[in-house]
Amino acid sequence: MGFARKEYEFLSEIGLSSRNLGCYINGGWKAHGPVVSTLNPANNQTIAEVVEASTEDYEEGMQACSEAAKVWIQVPAPKRGEIVRQIGEALRSKLQELGRLVSLEMGKILPEGIGEVQEIIDMCDFAVGLSRQLNGSVIPSERPNHMMLEMWNPLGIVGVITAFNFPCAVLGWNACIALVCGNCVVWKGAPTTPLITIAMTKLVVGVLERNNLPGAIFTSFCGGAEIGQAIAKDTRISLVSFTGSSKVGLKVQQTVNERFGKCLLELSGNNAIIIMDDADVQLAARSVLFAAVGTAGQRCTTCRRLLLHQGVYQRVLDQLLDAYKQVKIGDPLEKGTLLGPLHTPESRKNFEKGIEVIKSQGGKILTGGSVIESEGNFVQPTIVEISSNADCVKEELFAPVLYVMKFQTLKEAIEINNSVPQGLSSSIFSRRPEVIFKWLGPEGSDCGIVNVNIPTNGAEIGGAFGGEKGTGGGREAGSDSWKQYMRRSTCTINYGNELPLAQGINFG
Repeated sequence: MGFARKEYEFLSEIGLSSRNLGCYINGGWKAHGPVVSTLNPANNQTIAEVVEASTEDYEEGMQACSEAAKVWIQVPAPKRGEIVRQIGEALRSKLQELGRLVSLEMGKILPEGIGEVQEIIDMCDFAVGLSRQLNGSVIPSERPNHMMLEMWNPLGIVGVITAFNFPCAVLGWNACIALVCGNCVVWKGAPTTPLITIAMTKLVVGVLERNNLPGAIFTSFCGGAEIGQAIAKDTRISLVSFTGSSKVGLKVQQTVNERFGKCLLELSGNNAIIIMDDADVQLAARSVLFAAVGTAGQRCTTCRRLLLHQGVYQRVLDQLLDAYKQVKIGDPLEKGTLLGPLHTPESRKNFEKGIEVIKSQGGKILTGGSVIESEGNFVQPTIVEISSNADCVKEELFAPVLYVMKFQTLKEAIEINNSVPQGLSSSIFSRRPEVIFKWLGPEGSDCGIVNVNIPTNGAEIGGAFGGEKGTGGGREAGSDSWKQYMRRSTCTINYGNELPLAQGINFG
């Protein structure tokens, strides 16, 4: 059976059809759960059907993955890196098709969809180099004829639960690193982006199969909360990486902690940009536009709060209001579109509810504030003038809504930046060294990402990605994030004939 619309036929080039099995388990595709339809957010029409996982499918997949782990940990790290290099090449060969799928199923504009897939390719390149640098340490021993070493070994199995807004990039942050570290990966993609989960999995397991490796090294499930809960509870999974809301993330963390597992959380953001009175206003306004409107406000790093120094308040605001009027809203696959739809009809309803709450708390709508009547989930990009003390400002509204507020001093701006429960990303626009280094230092931003003269979003993969407080404290992608995917052993070797004890203890 073919696709309902001609423009969906490109999906066959990445292994998709009008009806798809949503689990790759024990080296094959199968699924015995409910059948769901995946929708195009631009018109809410069906793209294709997917059969989700059942609990029996999950158990079969985990048993096979546990066996595959015994094989994968014995493969030398540089050889594992070679497999990840080949995965990157497979992704390169289908970059345009995968990017188009991300745009179609998630709703972000095509350049962002292609950029998301490119981010995984970049992570593969990073991980290949890392595979030869999983270095331990040699530690001086206080005891004669003793040597202390620090060794890093695989955890075994890493569970990755991803969200709809970055349906494949977050997998890349986790899986590329987890694989070179010697772990098998169990992936549950977002329930509303199952085609991306299936297409990505087909490329990854194709590489494993061509190298005569067990397919179960990479096991994936399309499914809902039931599968996510099974991953959180499963003692076979040493580390669970979860991306989503702070509310759900807390429940995942509690479940994993109850079995003494490790948890890596990437949760809500409530990110602020501060524009000082000496800022390059044109540069700042362009940055705010991308940070607030990009991905229809559905990035965890979206700018949600704009703090303007009173000296430039009206100038920045006028530039932004003019820029917002020129934002092209429409089909994310069409050239020139800057704002696509929200991901689901529920997201659109949440936008409407959010606007009502904003108005009830004294917010003044300066532009936007309404849904756009259409078949899709389109809303207007919105700017709101509001007090930093309003309760709604403390919460994450996952939509293109920007809260604007005025400040007088740097100290006041930093206090406002740090006043929310979340702590993901932040940025300041200034040319003064004393401002920049105060912002970066211990009395500055309390976020995991602290930028200067760039937006809050668009992070590079070379740095560790993650945030503090209600954002969860996890770190993924670059820097030394790899250490979370391995277990550390401190090893002391006595190569002498005596038994001196540490701290000079004499025991008989």
